[in-house]
Amino acid sequence: MPKAYAYTRYGGPETETFVDAERPVPSPGQILVAVRAAGVNPVDWKLRAGFFRRPGDTGEPGSPRVFGNEAAGVVEQTGEGVTGFAAGDAVFGNTVSGGYAEYALLPAAVTAHLPEELSFADAAVLPVAAATAYDGLRQLDLPAGATLLVTGAGGGVGVAVVQIARAFGLRVVGTASEAKKDFVEDLGATHVVAGPDLAARVRAAAPQGVDGVYDLVGGDVLQEVAALFDDRSRLISAAARQEVERLGGAPVARARTTAVLDEVARLVVRGDLSPWVTRTYPLERAGEALRAVEEGHTRGKVVIEVGA
Repeated sequence: MPKAYAYTRYGGPETETFVDAERPVPSPGQILVAVRAAGVNPVDWKLRAGFFRRPGDTGEPGSPRVFGNEAAGVVEQTGEGVTGFAAGDAVFGNTVSGGYAEYALLPAAVTAHLPEELSFADAAVLPVAAATAYDGLRQLDLPAGATLLVTGAGGGVGVAVVQIARAFGLRVVGTASEAKKDFVEDLGATHVVAGPDLAARVRAAAPQGVDGVYDLVGGDVLQEVAALFDDRSRLISAAARQEVERLGGAPVARARTTAVLDEVARLVVRGDLSPWVTRTYPLERAGEALRAVEEGHTRGKVVIEVGA
């Protein structure tokens, strides 16, 4: 039977296991894909840890839940009503049934054809981080030449935000640890070290002020940078929905469309966006891949490679 890597209850790594999974059958609007690569993201272990349970929900998943929110592979079967995709097509997108598996279901509305120039591994890491970055930048809609502040510029989404913002003609100031200074500057941003008195360092790096903030940290950092400017319509966060709304800004509004995936893929093909895949693991080492992300022992994107 097809293999998949899942968690059986909320908790730590001890809840993770390989499971035999029935080959999924696509429902209307879905695509069954033979997975070739799956992206690994912090949201994967956070779901396992129960971070996103609703208040008062003390229950368990009920059945094993397969890890993974993004994947690339080859179409095996399409569900009723799906057009534009056929068996044998190379595709990538968000998952319905989890990507750390030999087979996964993808919603056709958030699936795109894989350009010939892209590998499965590179495409597999675009639907979460790169698409989130793209959606937020379109939401801010800053004109070319404007200055954007990115908090957490050295993280998975931050790396994509900086690159796409530069492709849009923006000047970028990025906050990150001192250890990531060279990395952030190589991306094309002015580095500002994270930590106390952050606002003062941002003002020194951008004496003309910032025109927008893309927050990826939340907490005290978000509150401090929000005070840098009055137009809170140009303040967005992918890390703290309620907090940014209290400050007069807005959470990143995700489009989750094929069109967005097509656009981020074009940015990669044009050389404006690097997926930054730095480590790959076979499916049988999925636990190691997830530990690398959960423990912060890697820079760049981690991918699980599956199948041929």
